[in-house]
Amino acid sequence: MAVRTKTIRLPRTNELQMVDITGQVAAAVAESGLRDGVVTVFNRGSTGAVTTIEFEPGLQQDFPAMLERIAPREIPYRHDLTWHDGNGHSHTRAALLGPDLGVPFCDGRLTLGTWQQIVFIELDNKPHNRELVAQIVGE
Repeated sequence: MAVRTKTIRLPRTNELQMVDITGQVAAAVAESGLRDGVVTVFNRGSTGAVTTIEFEPGLQQDFPAMLERIAPREIPYRHDLTWHDGNGHSHTRAALLGPDLGVPFCDGRLTLGTWQQIVFIELDNKPHNRELVAQIVGE
């Protein structure tokens, strides 16, 4: 079993921006030289998330609307009382969605479904340059 690690850099993401990173993850797997295994994509931060979605305009609007219903921006968060940064909702949303995603690959190709893309979702209320870690384990 071999392990390869690659950093995926995302320039300046804004709150609720969804970034399709499928191509970057597929390239990391291809560059690894491994044929079969699992790639884990991990966000190095507590206010962003990685998931899969059909990356199309309707869902790019529906998904943030859903987050607003589940963890509204305008309600009080105790985190904001501690740090006064106004991003308690960001941390809550990130914890719900999770910082990572594992995707199997076979014959050097991701095993995603036809309409399934890997996305990073920025949840912080301040812009960030993000670094994701793609760790590829396989043979």
